[in-house]
Parts: sequence; C-alpha cells; structure tokens
Amino acid sequence: MEIKMDLIPLLEYIDPAYLNYQEWVNVGMALKHEGYTAADWDNWSSSDPRHKPGECFQKWTTFEGSGSPVTGATITQLAKDNGWAPKGNREDHELDWNDEISGKDDYVVIDKNWIEGMEIREPATWNPVQELTRYLETLFDVSENVGYVTSTWETEDGKHLPTKGNYDRTAGELIQALGQSNGDLGAVFGDYNPEAGAWIRFNPLDGKGVKNDNVTEFKYALVESDTMDLEKQNAIVRELELPIAALVFSGKKSIHAIVKVDAANYDEYRKRVDYLYNICNKNGLNIDNQNRNPSRLSRMPGVERNGKKQFLIDTNIGKSNWDDWHEWIEGINDDLPDPESLTDFWDDMPNLSPPLIEGLLRQGHKLLMAGPSKAGKSFALIALSIAIAEGKKWINWECTKGKVLYVNLELDRASALHRFKDVYAALGWEPDNLANIDVWNLRGKSVPLDKLAPKLIRRAAKENYIAVIIDPIYKVLTGDENSADQMAHFTNQFDKIATELGCGVIYCHHHSKGSQGSKKSMDRASGSGVFARDPDALIDLTELELTEDLMKQEENKVACAIYQKYFEKYNFNYLDERISQDDLLSVIAMGDHATKAIPDHIAAINEEMTTAIKQTRIRTAWRVEGTLREYPSFDPVNMWFQYPIHKVDEVGSLKDIEPEGETPPWQKKGKGKGTKKTAAERKIERLQALELAYEACSIDEEITVESIAEFMGVTEKTVRRRIKEHKHFDVHEGIVTQKL
Repeated sequence: MEIKMDLIPLLEYIDPAYLNYQEWVNVGMALKHEGYTAADWDNWSSSDPRHKPGECFQKWTTFEGSGSPVTGATITQLAKDNGWAPKGNREDHELDWNDEISGKDDYVVIDKNWIEGMEIREPATWNPVQELTRYLETLFDVSENVGYVTSTWETEDGKHLPTKGNYDRTAGELIQALGQSNGDLGAVFGDYNPEAGAWIRFNPLDGKGVKNDNVTEFKYALVESDTMDLEKQNAIVRELELPIAALVFSGKKSIHAIVKVDAANYDEYRKRVDYLYNICNKNGLNIDNQNRNPSRLSRMPGVERNGKKQFLIDTNIGKSNWDDWHEWIEGINDDLPDPESLTDFWDDMPNLSPPLIEGLLRQGHKLLMAGPSKAGKSFALIALSIAIAEGKKWINWECTKGKVLYVNLELDRASALHRFKDVYAALGWEPDNLANIDVWNLRGKSVPLDKLAPKLIRRAAKENYIAVIIDPIYKVLTGDENSADQMAHFTNQFDKIATELGCGVIYCHHHSKGSQGSKKSMDRASGSGVFARDPDALIDLTELELTEDLMKQEENKVACAIYQKYFEKYNFNYLDERISQDDLLSVIAMGDHATKAIPDHIAAINEEMTTAIKQTRIRTAWRVEGTLREYPSFDPVNMWFQYPIHKVDEVGSLKDIEPEGETPPWQKKGKGKGTKKTAAERKIERLQALELAYEACSIDEEITVESIAEFMGVTEKTVRRRIKEHKHFDVHEGIVTQKL
C-alpha cells in the first residue's frame, strides 16, 4: 500500500498515556490501514505506563478492516489537537526568529476578499530634500544617530545589495546639511546608484555599528509585503489602523510601513513585532518575515530606483500609538453576544439549568471547595463523585444521578482507585453504578490548565458527563495566584470546560496561611479574590476546636452504642425490660448490666470498644459554610471527618464549638465577658494580632506595611507603631521582616 504521508513524526505529538483505550486502538488501526507495521505501533505505545509487551502484536492480527476503516486522518487530527501543523502552516524545524507565530482565527478586522485597493499617488512636485527631511523629522529626535546606505555591491547575477553604510551622524546634523545642500542629496548622504536606490534604518543607533545591539530605542517595526497588489497593501494597512509613523513607496512592488511599537527593550520588541505580524497575516497582508530585526534597512524616500521614485506616501496615520492600537485591535473583534431586550423574554423565560447538587449547584455551573490541609478535601470530592454516580446524598444535599469525570492530579493511580473503594465501603453503599465514574489519573503528567482544558474537552465530549471534578487545582495553576488578571485568565478555563461540555465543574483550593475562624468563608481561599468571586457556589471547610469535655462525651456515646448493640444481639429481653433510658446513656450503668446479663461477651465488647474509642479520638470536626449565587444561603453544617469520609453531626454535638482562632483568648482563659483587661493583656493581644497578620500576608514574596494594614483594618501608621513595640519585627522602606 502506498504511504501518502509519513505518519511516524506525527506520533511524536500524541502521548499514548493521554488516550483512552478506544483512541489507542484507533491509532493502531490507522497505522495498519496506511501500511505501517505492528512494531511501529508498539514502539510508540511503549511510553505509556499501561503498555504490556506483546499486546500490540496480538491486537494487530484482529484488525481485519471494514467498510468504514480508521485511516491516517485519525492520527493527523490527534496530532493537530496537540500542536502539530501541516507544512505550509509551519516550518519543519524548531521555532526561531524568522518563524511565523500563528493562532486561532481571531483578530480578523477586514475581509481580504472584499477590500478595495487605494491608489498611491506620486508627489505632484518632486522635491527629494523635502521628502527626506520630512522623514527624518517624523521618525527621529535631532540628537539620535541615523543609519543609512547609499553604496552597493553587485552579486554574480547582477543584483545590487546594500553595504554596511554610515551610522555616525545625528538626525539634526543631517537635516541641517540637507537644508544647506541646494537640493543635492549626494552632497549630504553620498551619491547613490540610481538602479538600486538607497536605504535608511528606521530605529536610532549608538553610532558604533548597525547591528541589533547598536539600536538605542526600539521605536519602530517594518511592515512590508511584496506579494500582493500595491493598492491593496495601502488599503489594508490603513484599514487595520496601524500606528504608522511613515508610509514609504519602495520604488518597486511594495510599500514600507514604519509602525510605532514603542518597546521598552529588545525582548518586548520581539513580542510586539510577533503580535503585529500575526495581525497583519490574519488580515491578508503577507508579511516579509525577514524584516523583523530592529536594525533592518528600509527604503529611503527622496531617491530614485530604476526609473521610479522612492517617496513618502503619508505620515502619522492610523492610531496615534501602540497602546491605543493594541486596545482597539483586542476589542474590535470580540465574540460577545448582543444585548437583549427584557420584553422579549418576560413572558417566556428560558429554563434554568437543572440542579446538579440540589440547593447548591446547577449543571453547567462551577463550584469551589476551599479548606486547609488535612481537611479531607479529596475524600469529600471522591464522596461527591460517588454520590453523583449513585444519585444519593452528599453531606447535606441530594445529587442528580449521572456520569462524572474525576481528574486526579495528586495521587498515584493505585492510591486513587483504592480510595474510591474505601469511600464506597465507609459509606455503606453498593457500587451499583460504577460505570458512571471515570477517573483520569494525571499525576506526573499534568500540564497548565490552559493546555489541559482542550485535551479534557476533547476526551469528554462524547461521554455526556454531568460533572467534572478537578483535584487539586494547584497542580495546574498558571500565573501568580495573587494576581487578579492572571487568575481571571486561569478561572476562565473552568468556564470553557463547563460551556463546551455543558457540565458542572468542581474543583478545590487551599486556604491562605493563618487562622481562618474570624474570616468570612469567601475570604479564606488562598490567593486573589477572583477565586471567591468566580465560582457559582463556594463551600468552605474550617476546623472546629474540640474540647476535652466534648471528646469524653463522644467516647461515652460510642461505648454505650457498643453495649446496646451486644444487648440487642445476645439478650434483647434484658435490654427491653431492665435497662432504662438513663442507663442507655451511662457507660458505668451499661457496664454493670453487661457484667450481669452478657458476661460471656465482655472481652469482645472491650476489644471493640478500645478500637472504637481510638477512632473517635483521632476524628476531626469541621464546619461547612458557603456563598451561593443561584440558591439561598444555607445554615452552617457541622460534620466529623473520620477517615475516609465526612459524617454530618446530626445530634448537634458540634453546634456550640467555635472554629479555630474564633474564640478570643480571654474567653479561652475562663474570664467573664465583663472582665476588664490589663494593660499587659492588651499589649499581648496587639502583638498577637500583628503576628497573625504577618503570617497571613506571608504568602506574598515581600510582606509590606501596606498589606498588613489592609489585613488588620488599621492605618499604616498604627502598623509601624506596633512593629516598633514588637521586639521580633523590623521594617525598612515599607518591607516588614522578622528578626533572627
């Protein structure tokens, strides 16, 4: 069979570890259909941890072909989805300075098929000195050195190419000399070859050379296209509103647009030129990529080239500067919907999305779970996956039954799968709907969310998931989590997943450092406030401080329950006739009854009781609070976390327990609310508040007086006074540090 295209290089773009079973098989079928060998499939598959020696060769023999064969197009599409582009859209080598950066079909301002050409007119009166003077005055300050070339050398095929030229005179010197030249450009710049014309560098130089390193200001970039009609070139650069300082006719088949990019340095210049060229290419202007360099030569106006004039077409057209143009181009082609009149829908409102978690979250919406380390967030999300799959209750809310994808970014594959089984067992639920749960194990293979989201969407598009759970997001976080704009871009990826798949997106994040009890639930998640404002539902877990008295009460309940269980099993009549309601709540009384009525089981009771009390002792207590957009707020829910599940406190044992850090120190010490504090106690509280604020702000690289003042709700002057009062802190130029 003839191989039309070499598919092996395309396989380098496809990671078999990211494919599901059917996709992996499809690659094998496509390779066989296109004439490749089982060894080719096996070599590619070997990078997948799931790979089993001999499996590819065994399956290869079962691929018999069909009326609708899987072809090489399957491999081509998978490669495209992962960044490959066919020849013509890419260079077949690693990207370098001359490569074109292309992207999706946005930023299209004009339809190149309908653009009308704009005529280019020669100056009515030819005045070379005036042409060149105007050019220099437009582009340069009088003190800036200008590079120019009038001498050439000839190649073997008769082509005239520019020499290094001159670069040691300022624009002011050249303008003055032109004014005194009596119209003789050659007297100022040197005689040029009329067959070749002359050139000028559009960025100022340092007077020492003509390389990129000699450019002193990265003011301008050259936009030139010599593959299309001149009038269309003229029309497109104007239609694009490019911030053009000077527009020059080259004397041949192109116009040179000297575009204001105003870059601060070479790196920014490269980025802006890439962006500029990308916009031009997408709008039909085929840019000459060789013109990217800031030291590049452009055509000098005021001279002739092979019988045609090089002249200024226009100056200072389009947007006034780069920033204005960039803002305009970014906003002109948004894909936002048009405004709607409320009268059109008042009597026929669209249906609300059905609930995913009743009273908490709708399908297609986003939920964030926030909590500190060791809160059991992953176990809670696994329990949520199971509740959705089985259509049962999660914590305090009923779940709609459906298919769910759990994206595991933190646990190794075996641990993740075992956890699902452990949680099922702890919940006491039969695994009747295991087919509703898919687990995507990506530990060690996770990529930033903006790269992961398209891969996730592609894999999930045909599965009809009603929920996607991503645990945890710090593994795919892109950018600074304290930067609002960067986090807005990050959280937009959740919107893409929810919109493309029509499912709920649920993810978890960690708390900021420091005590959380005194904060509102939406202020506890680490990083930018975008995390709190973005999701449609936010639920937050804070730990409750358990007292010794409460723990003893819980141990008593557990012990009494074990006694009651043994009586129900081995001597129910005695339980029914002799044990009062008060005795059922007393360990001592139940122990006495057990010694009399079920003495043969005392050893078993004690053994079970020891284990149960130990488990009770290691339980932690948590309060769930939330901020909801689509539903009324809910009362806080108290629950126990006893590995591996959370159980709601149905009897109210935790209702009066305060979260960590919420109980004031004077209440913990047993003082009454009316007790007046001493000066020493007030000082201690001030210093403790400063320490708390310092710890809470320590997520930033530098802890400033301003950030501490904002956290404490006091003035910066107050913060400085407290730092001075505290012996272990120092402040210098607004930065707070801890003394050793």
